[in-house]
Order: sequence, then C-alpha cells, then structure tokens
Amino acid sequence: MFLNYYFPTKIAAKRIAAGKWGCNNGQACIAPDFIITTQAFAPKLLESLKKVLEKFYGKDPLLSADLSRVVNASHFGRLKGLMDEEMVSDKIVFGGHRDEQQLKIAPTIFLDVPLDSAIMKEEIFGPLLPIITVDKIHESFGLINSMAKPLAAYLFTRDSELQNQFEGAISAGGMLFNDTSIHLTNPYLPFGGVGESGTGSYHGKFSFDAFSHRKAVMNRGFAGEARARYPPYSAPRLKILKGVLEGKLGDMIQAILGFPRGK
Repeated sequence: MFLNYYFPTKIAAKRIAAGKWGCNNGQACIAPDFIITTQAFAPKLLESLKKVLEKFYGKDPLLSADLSRVVNASHFGRLKGLMDEEMVSDKIVFGGHRDEQQLKIAPTIFLDVPLDSAIMKEEIFGPLLPIITVDKIHESFGLINSMAKPLAAYLFTRDSELQNQFEGAISAGGMLFNDTSIHLTNPYLPFGGVGESGTGSYHGKFSFDAFSHRKAVMNRGFAGEARARYPPYSAPRLKILKGVLEGKLGDMIQAILGFPRGK
C-alpha cells in the first residue's frame, strides 16, 4: 500500500487501521504489510494513525477487548523476533508493547526499516506495520515490483492519473483505491492471488468457474484430408505443416487441397 497527500488523512488513517489491526490484529491475508509514502507526508500520516489507534484501543491496547490475540505461542515468538531484530528494534515509533502470557502485541508502527530486514522480506501476518518513505511517490513502483507479488495492493489518492499508473504498473492479486480489505466482501469481484500470492480466484460465479472443468469437445467430418499430415514426410510436407501450425494462409490452403501431391 502506498499513499500520496491528496486525500483526507484522518479518514485514510481510520481505514488503514481497520484493515490492518481490525482484521484480526493483522492476522489476515489482505491486511496491509507495509506503507510507502513520501518523507514530507509521513509525519502527518503517523500522527493521524496514533490518534486513531488510541481512539480504537485506548492508551493501553493490551487491555482492549477489541484487540485480537496472536493465534499461538509459536506465531507470537516469530513476531517478537521480527520486532527485536537489531536493525529494526530502534525503528519503532509507536507501540511495541507485548504480553506473552496473553499472546497480545499492541499495534506497532516502524519508520524506515531497512529493506533487507526480516520484517520486509516475509509476510508479517501480525500487528506490525512498517512505513517506508521515498522522495517522490513514483519511486514506489519499482520498489513494490522488486518484491513478491502481493495478494492485495492499496492506494490512497484523489489523483486519477496516479491511480491509472498504479493499476497498470503494479501486479497484484487485487487492487483497492482509498480503502483496505473491503474488496474481499464484494461477491462480484474475483478474489485471488498472482504469482507468489496464489493462483486462480473465487467468489460468486468466479468460485463456480474455478472449480469447474471446461471439457473440450471437437467433431469433424471425413472430408478435407491433408496429405501433408501423414508420413512419409518430405521437405515440402514439413514446410506446409509448419506453415499450418504458424497460421499461414497459403500453407493452410495447400493442406486443405491435398498438396503436395507426391511423396
């Protein structure tokens, strides 16, 4: 997901928070894994996210009944390892609190973690959200495409030209503008991945198509024998066969008329 600054920041922050932490505290396949925005806009976004998260979960999120637990101890340990990596631990700008007994981790935001850190190399599937900054928003395109293809890509902007560029340049299973996660609820849109994020799609009729086999059936008559099809093969016959496979009209006509006549 990435953002430029031509949109209502407070609304965007609420929708980001709902898609990240409201979706089982980040433990959902369509939860945003990271944000890319400009250095100039990052402070404003961060401030909005802090206010929204405090409103959602209180001053101590670990006490909130609305914050989901981490699914198990093993997953908790993996997330703890991502947070405690030496090159990442000092990049926490919000949150970071955890309670291993309750299997709870507070919403945690990082700013400009190294791109070669573990948190940027694997799917987080938890309440950790790195924010990566760039000088110009179009620098994001190459960065996103250098990573594994995402299941979902989000863009917040009122710039229709940027939306078109994003849609054309970014390969992702699905795409949503100015919100997160809710495309999953639309039965008229296919839901699925591409490349590393999955194969195929489902929802509504797309589910029927995904699990249906389209059986090919062909019926032909007994006229129109192509001599070039059968052995013994000669150079002229092979030339015609190759032309037929390549869709060359002249060779297709010769095959239908039964050329070459000889061997």
